[in-house]
Amino acid sequence: MRLRSRSLWLLLVLMVLLLPAGLALGAEGPAGGTVKPDSGAEAWMLTSTALVLLMVPGLALFYAGLVRTKNVLGTMMHSFSAMAIIGVLWAICGYAMSFGPSVLHGWCGWDSSRLFLSGLDGSWKEYAPGAWIPEYVYAMFQGKFAIITPALIAGAFAERVTFRGYCLFIALWTLVVYNPLCHWVWASDGFLNRLGALDFAGGTVVHISSGISALVAALYLGRRRGYPSTAMSPNNLVLTMLGAGLLWVGWFGFNAGSAVASNMDTARALTVTQVAAATGALAWIAIEALHHGKATSLGLASGILAGLVVITPAAGVVTPAGAIALGTIASCVSYGAILLKNKLGYDDSLDVFGVHGVSGMTGAICLTFFIRQAWWTQEAVALHGQGWNVWHQLGVQATAVAVTVVYASVVSLILLVVVQKTVGFRLDEARERAGMDHSLHGENGYGLLNLN
Repeated sequence: MRLRSRSLWLLLVLMVLLLPAGLALGAEGPAGGTVKPDSGAEAWMLTSTALVLLMVPGLALFYAGLVRTKNVLGTMMHSFSAMAIIGVLWAICGYAMSFGPSVLHGWCGWDSSRLFLSGLDGSWKEYAPGAWIPEYVYAMFQGKFAIITPALIAGAFAERVTFRGYCLFIALWTLVVYNPLCHWVWASDGFLNRLGALDFAGGTVVHISSGISALVAALYLGRRRGYPSTAMSPNNLVLTMLGAGLLWVGWFGFNAGSAVASNMDTARALTVTQVAAATGALAWIAIEALHHGKATSLGLASGILAGLVVITPAAGVVTPAGAIALGTIASCVSYGAILLKNKLGYDDSLDVFGVHGVSGMTGAICLTFFIRQAWWTQEAVALHGQGWNVWHQLGVQATAVAVTVVYASVVSLILLVVVQKTVGFRLDEARERAGMDHSLHGENGYGLLNLN
C-alpha cells in the first residue's frame, strides 16, 4: 500500500466494515403514542439546517481571504472536504454515537438502529411534550454542527499541512473527540447533561473543543516557514468580510435552531445572537481605535465572530443586556489573547484558539452571571430543586469547560502524532514554499503567475 493512499484506504475500510450492519437494518416507526407533527417547528428546523450548512462556505471564504494567494484553494478545500467526509461519517455512525444510549461507561452513545440513519424512516423526535418533528430533520441539523467543528480547526495550521493528513485527522477527530463530547453534553443520558451543564448551541462541544485542539495542533506542527520574520499578509480581506457576513447569517440557524422548536425560546436565542454579534463587532473596533488609532475590517470581522462564539452556549438563558455584556467581554479577552499569541510566538495562523477557544470558554463560564431571572425560578428548580444558585451553576460550567479542554487536548495530540507518523501531516519545505494550491491540488486560485 502506498503511503499517500493510506488515509483513503482507512476511510474505505471503515465504511465497508459498517455497511453490512447498516444494510441489515429495517425502518422503524414512532416509539408509541399519538404523534402530532408540528409543521411550524419542522419548517424552521429545515431552514436552520440550511443556514448552518451555509456557515461552511462562509468559513471557507473567511479563512481563504486571510491566507496568502498560493494557499487560497487549499484552504477552502479544508472546509468543503469536511462537508464530504463528515457528512458521510455522520450518516454511517456519527449520529448513532452522539445520540444513542450511553455505552462504554458513558464514553459515547450507540444505537444500531441509527447506523446509516436506517431506523429514522418513520421515526419522530419529540422535542417537547406532545410536539414532534421527523427525526431525519433533527439528525441532519445536528450533522451540520459535526461538519463545521473540525473545519474550524484548519485555521490553526493553515498553509502548512498535507491534504491527506488533514482528511484523516478530521475523520478520526470527529469519531473520538466530537461524537463523545456531543453525547456528554447534548444526549439525555450524557454525564455533563445530567450534571446540569448549560451549552445551548455548542460552546463546549463546538468552540472550546475546536479551539483547544487548534492550539495543540499549532504547537505540535510548528510555525509556518518564515513566520514571523516574513510578512504573511491576507490576500483578500473582501473574501473575509463576505465570509463573516455569511457566518453571521448562518449563526441564526446555529443558535436559534438549537431551540429545536419555533417558539419563545427560538425568539430569545435569535435576539441575543444578533445583539452579541453586533456588540462584539463594535467593541473590537473600539479597542482597535484606542490601541492603534484606527479600526480595521479584519478587526470588525474578528469582533463579529467573538460575539457570535461567546453567545453560543448562552443563547438559551441570557437576556439581551447579558448578550451586550458577553459580546463586550469576548472582544476584550480575545483581543488580549491574540496580543499574547504574538508575544509568545506560536503560530495559530488564523487565531482559532484566540477567538473560538477563548470566547467559547468565556461564554461557557460567564453566562452564569447573566442568566435571566425566570430561569432560576422555573427551570433551575425543576432540574435541581430549591437552593440551586449561581455558584452551583458556575461550578458545573467550570467542570464542563475543564473536561472539554483536557479531553480534547490529550486526544487531539495523540491523533496528531498518529497521523504524522502514518500518512504524514506537515508539508515538506519545498511544497510549503510552493503553496498548497499548486503542490497539493495542481491549481491556482486566481490564475495568477505570482503565487506569493
